[in-house]
Amino acid sequence: MTTQHGAAASDEHALTLARFLKFHHRAGTGGMAKHLIREGLVQVNGEPETRPGRKLRSGDVVTMEGWRETVPAQGAA
Repeated sequence: MTTQHGAAASDEHALTLARFLKFHHRAGTGGMAKHLIREGLVQVNGEPETRPGRKLRSGDVVTMEGWRETVPAQGAA
């Protein structure tokens, strides 16, 4: 199924790297999250990631300055 803008319905609420950092209180604002990511301070699955809009998948491991968090399965608390 697609939306009127052509995006897949499952992408509408996709968890981006910037949102993940903000949700986990690694950044106070979305702008700060984007800055940290673009500066190369964040890794996904051990690789530097500079795209704030990177869509995360279940099982991805996000690290930043000694902090580490695994993306849970969709719907998991």
